[in-house]
Amino acid sequence: MAGLPISLLHRIFLLLLLVGSSSVHCSRETYSIHELRWGETGASQSTSGRRAGRAAGATMLEMRQHLQSPRPMLKLLIDDEARAESLQSRIKDPMEESTSEAQVPLVSGIKLQTLNYVVTMGVGGKNMTVIVDTGSDLTWVQCKPCSYCHSQHDPLFDASASPSYRSITCNSTTCYSLLRAATGKAGVCGADRSTCDYALSYGDGSYTRGVLGRERIDIGGASIGGFIFGCGRRNHGLFGGTAGLMGLGRTQLSLVSQTTSQFGGFFSYCLPTRILNSSGSLVLGDDPALYRNSTPVSYTRMVSDPRQAPFYFLNLTGASVGGVPLDAAGFSDGRTLIDSGTVITRLPPSVYQTLKAEFVRQFSGYPPAPSFSILDTCFNLSAYEEVKVPKLRLGFEGGAEMTVDVTGIFYFAKRDASQVCLAIASLRFDDQVGIIGNYQQKNQRVVYDTVASRIGFAEEACS
Repeated sequence: MAGLPISLLHRIFLLLLLVGSSSVHCSRETYSIHELRWGETGASQSTSGRRAGRAAGATMLEMRQHLQSPRPMLKLLIDDEARAESLQSRIKDPMEESTSEAQVPLVSGIKLQTLNYVVTMGVGGKNMTVIVDTGSDLTWVQCKPCSYCHSQHDPLFDASASPSYRSITCNSTTCYSLLRAATGKAGVCGADRSTCDYALSYGDGSYTRGVLGRERIDIGGASIGGFIFGCGRRNHGLFGGTAGLMGLGRTQLSLVSQTTSQFGGFFSYCLPTRILNSSGSLVLGDDPALYRNSTPVSYTRMVSDPRQAPFYFLNLTGASVGGVPLDAAGFSDGRTLIDSGTVITRLPPSVYQTLKAEFVRQFSGYPPAPSFSILDTCFNLSAYEEVKVPKLRLGFEGGAEMTVDVTGIFYFAKRDASQVCLAIASLRFDDQVGIIGNYQQKNQRVVYDTVASRIGFAEEACS
């Protein structure tokens, strides 16, 4: 483009990030306001081909959004900000054993009303609906007898009625070493000195307390015997009407690690964009035949941090808005957390300000609107039936990239479109770790290969 000098570095990055592109002309597509909305309840594509099932070496579970009663939109974003701050604190100060409870981040998709992604799994032959959590390791469900439990749709699991249930003793390696590695807090002996008691407290005050046990679980047609899980007998917090949580983190207690012999330490998911009448999928195992991706999977290296064992980190090396590559100092130290529980993506200030400026430049034909909570780049689109939206791409080490679906670019603070905000927020400091939230992961096949230590992205219609 005449008058816009482009450095050699920019030219190289452009070739890596924008496949087949040889210029920085803005790339925008026209969408109706209806298409931009996340969570509309209209008809969706059939999901009949995505039901739970089994294939050679892999199993697939139907993945849905869990709808709770509506909460005020402002409060939802405030809660999400509290979670992001809790994650930053956890990353800055690695977990150490405390005198009371382990501190682990909460994955609560109740934020923003619906972003609680759940699957159904069998526990001792009983179906349980659980939250999918890539940020923690221990899988747990509420159990009888329960001294304090949140309301759930499924019946409570009764370990005493299951012939396949076995308690884990407090003097075992599982109770001490594995639980400590997964949560930062070793288990303790129960009142009868035979059971292993755990107590996990989450960043927002939610918690689960109970005993560790082994049980047969059924996931997508596959049966796993002797699975280690938590039998929660005192639980409180933002778990909605679910029975508990499925831990997909990186330590030995996670479902991923415990099923390595069956599924090879490999899993992927595709998060749907709509609330009702649609579902995505969680695939355990490496079987690309179960994917419906429209672009090849591009991989980037997982960044390991022994002090933060459960988390999945990667290096964010660049981004583009409408085909224009961004030049920001924050990309020099691009360690970024990808998380299924945080809703809104957070970027270091230098990266966010550069992205915001370019987005506003390309979207300048539309009137501004007031900020909304943590979202400070908003527009009034109430007078428009269609708008031209710049494409947003994130680039990672090794050339992998993720194109953000259009439903992950805007957040409708008001349903009449008079306050529509860029759905990305800024961190407070450049030395904080960026977070890729699930709002920006929709309509993506996100692939986790823990054996090869890599994460992949491909576009896929998940709904």
